[in-house]
Amino acid sequence: MAQAVVPAMQCQVGAKATILARPAAAGGGGRVWGVRRAGRGTSGLKVRAVSTATTGVVPRLEHLLNMDTKPYTDKIIAEYIWVGGSGIDLRSKSRTISKPVEDPSELPKWNYDGSSTGQAPGTDSEVILYPQAIFKDPFRGGNNILVMCDTYTPAGEPIPTNKRHKAAQIFSDPKVVEQVPWFGIEQEYTLMQKDVSWPLGWPVGGYPGPQGPYYCAVGADKSFGRDISDAHYMACLYAGINISGTNGEVMPGQWEYQVGPSVGIEAGDHIWISRYLLERITEQAGVVLTLDPKPIQGDWNGAGCHTNYSTKSMREDGGFEVIKKAILNLSLRHDLHISAYGEGNERRLTGLHETASIDTFSWGVANRGCSIRVGRDTEAQGKGYLEDRRPASNMDPYVVTGLLAETTILWEPSLEAEALAAKKLALKV
Repeated sequence: MAQAVVPAMQCQVGAKATILARPAAAGGGGRVWGVRRAGRGTSGLKVRAVSTATTGVVPRLEHLLNMDTKPYTDKIIAEYIWVGGSGIDLRSKSRTISKPVEDPSELPKWNYDGSSTGQAPGTDSEVILYPQAIFKDPFRGGNNILVMCDTYTPAGEPIPTNKRHKAAQIFSDPKVVEQVPWFGIEQEYTLMQKDVSWPLGWPVGGYPGPQGPYYCAVGADKSFGRDISDAHYMACLYAGINISGTNGEVMPGQWEYQVGPSVGIEAGDHIWISRYLLERITEQAGVVLTLDPKPIQGDWNGAGCHTNYSTKSMREDGGFEVIKKAILNLSLRHDLHISAYGEGNERRLTGLHETASIDTFSWGVANRGCSIRVGRDTEAQGKGYLEDRRPASNMDPYVVTGLLAETTILWEPSLEAEALAAKKLALKV
């Protein structure tokens, strides 16, 4: 059998971590081999691109990629990032800014061809980017930045895929501001082998052993993609994202990281930029990221984006009663929330694999098979937070966080509907 002769490649994706990837033989997919530790440069996270080929082309790129421009110019690179036409894809492009900036208001608006992202017709294709949040760029280092933007027509109207605009309106409402809503979001994701659409660590066309040994596991036969998870963790910390933890998940090849507590609109900004970093890291590693809520059918866990939520009143003494009132409101708007909680979620919310049925609202203390879970500590202390376990891994965090605040703070059901729901849920409010 003929075999393609290809050089081994190295690509560093995080501080002190170099993912080693070798292109596969002809007809096969790439494979992540391991990690090589390397030092951190003064200008940020080093990018290594090394080839065993004799041309020397790739090693010269490494020098340019890691060049510190600060001694020669005050100019920086700003990577403008926005959500594309599918509502889940991320797009970005770079521009030069004359000097370092500290606030989005210092940055110019920009535009792009919306007809190429499914966000505008070709006859009127200009979409305007409004800078909204700034993060440090862990790939370029120095004073270079990542910029989270939302999208508008030239007349200043938010385009349909701009979900940030409505969320910002909700979070600027005085009633919501007074309640200081906190969010802690658990983003699950699955790593896939390139070209074969099969989870990392799984035999191509086959299956690993049953679930059980993989959750929070260690070992080459149980944990697949740790270098990517660790590199992403470091990149988030460098960028200024409020990442609070990470762990391997129940299905092999699946991981989770947590962002929060974040206040208001910040929660959505941080999740979107953290997803951008993960896309860039998996791009460099030759691995495909999917946020599909049920990437593998059968007796395998899906991927969610559990959203922990509290208001000032919930966190104060007597807050459990406020939590129960919020649960009642959420039950009355179950269908609305489900419709906004991610595409393909019906494949995940089956009542199996730590989920509730998509058709039925439920709540419980320490019950991971419910729509809404309340922790034991919250029950014991009489205050705390709730966990909405319904959102899918591909949910829009602007939509989910905004809707939670709207339903629990701004929206009021009729007294009759409230009484019926309370009786059904056995809630005394």
